[in-house]
Amino acid sequence: MYLLGYDIGSSSVKASIVDASTGKCVASAFYPPTEAEIISHCHGWAEQHPEKWWEYLKNATSQVLSESRINPADIKAIGISYQMHGLVLINKDKNVLRPAIIWCDSRGVPYGEKLVEEYGADKFLSQILNFPGNFTATKLAWVKENERELFGRIYKILLPGDYIAMRLTDRIATTAEGLSEMMLWDFKKNSTAQFMLEALGYAPEIIPEIVPTFSNQGEITSEAAAELGLVAGIPVCYRGGDQPNNALSLNVFEPGEIASTAGTSGVVYGIIDTPDYDKLSRVNNFAHVNHSAESPRIGVMTCINGTGILNSWIKRNVAPAGISYAEMNDIAAQAPVGSAGVSILPFGNGAERVLCNGQIDCSFHGINFNIHNRSHLLRAAQEGIVFSFQYGIDIMKSIGMKVDKIHAGHANMFLSPVFRQTLASVSGATIELYDTDGAAGAAKGAGIGAGIYKDNNEAFASLETIETIYPDVDRAPYLEAYGRWKNFLDKER
Repeated sequence: MYLLGYDIGSSSVKASIVDASTGKCVASAFYPPTEAEIISHCHGWAEQHPEKWWEYLKNATSQVLSESRINPADIKAIGISYQMHGLVLINKDKNVLRPAIIWCDSRGVPYGEKLVEEYGADKFLSQILNFPGNFTATKLAWVKENERELFGRIYKILLPGDYIAMRLTDRIATTAEGLSEMMLWDFKKNSTAQFMLEALGYAPEIIPEIVPTFSNQGEITSEAAAELGLVAGIPVCYRGGDQPNNALSLNVFEPGEIASTAGTSGVVYGIIDTPDYDKLSRVNNFAHVNHSAESPRIGVMTCINGTGILNSWIKRNVAPAGISYAEMNDIAAQAPVGSAGVSILPFGNGAERVLCNGQIDCSFHGINFNIHNRSHLLRAAQEGIVFSFQYGIDIMKSIGMKVDKIHAGHANMFLSPVFRQTLASVSGATIELYDTDGAAGAAKGAGIGAGIYKDNNEAFASLETIETIYPDVDRAPYLEAYGRWKNFLDKER
């Protein structure tokens, strides 16, 4: 008996097959092999074609079935993880009306700011636990103002995972967790945020049916099964945004537990059981995958858009041509802690929530032509990303979050010894690394939703720590470098 998980990212779509009895991943594949295109017609815009996600999913499914050599009839449930905050618009025929406006697109910022000016901060913080900011609901406001004819043809608004689930099952639905990342979930009333719909002038009918995060959310149609090489009738039993899902993948479900990821964007995500929030809304609050009105589980998240995307830019433009990320990490390690005074602010991928939706772009500081070389720049990029994480962690701590242990997958930037040692040492937290990923986590989420596992502890019983990173005994050089980085940030803002 097997479980299939998908992770719909902005760089690629990944598929993983998990043996339900052992909890082990038997095969994984992703597509495309190079980073997927992000369309940017204007500064601060970012779009992708949802149909491309489906094409990538078909290719990844074909590869993972070929690699695993399992009988598709033995797959008993499917789970979906997806890039958060995207806006997919469909008409009554379930056709996409325009390219999706994805997570790192900044055009919703002024609409969120206008709402706060008109209605006051307390209204939003007390009910949706965030400022409306640059999320799905305000991205739709841009469409309403600038593409009026198209706006009038909208039947439903979907998140990227909702779109994939619709293509699989022909059912149009979303979840409370999904609505919370759209900024359309009212935590006080435990329902769709009607006041947000009214404030933005949206008809309530554009909201899809709401289904439980762990549940039978529809079954694969014969048409979808034929396209994917699967068997009709397999239920989709779980969906979650990529960061709540990353936490799930690391078995982070309860208050005080922390998860982190460092892909294209980077996140520290912790669970609280009270509706607390930052008064400036510099960190985000979402319904976690196991949230309920009776037992609140709220994910508090600091997100940095310019994480792996900065590291890949450095690789293309600064590192020697043709080297691997591992070799680049070795070069970065040649520079001392603090990069001999070089600091890089990694904010070149759109508006940053942690900066109150400021868009200050990436900048390099402290370079001396007689002292510094390539190694200093490579290390400063990784340190700058870590320091942006710590900047968000400091805010999370101010609202009561304890950050003593960080769970992370052994992937992306956590493969870099410089990156993870800097994060452990500047935060003072122990880091535990696990061999898991979002697609495998989504597969296990589906196992919970299908009743194959009785709870998350059974689902993730096979999760094992593969490496533990402790803070350096002497944290002073890291803290000094962080202080210098913050001073440069203050001057840029």
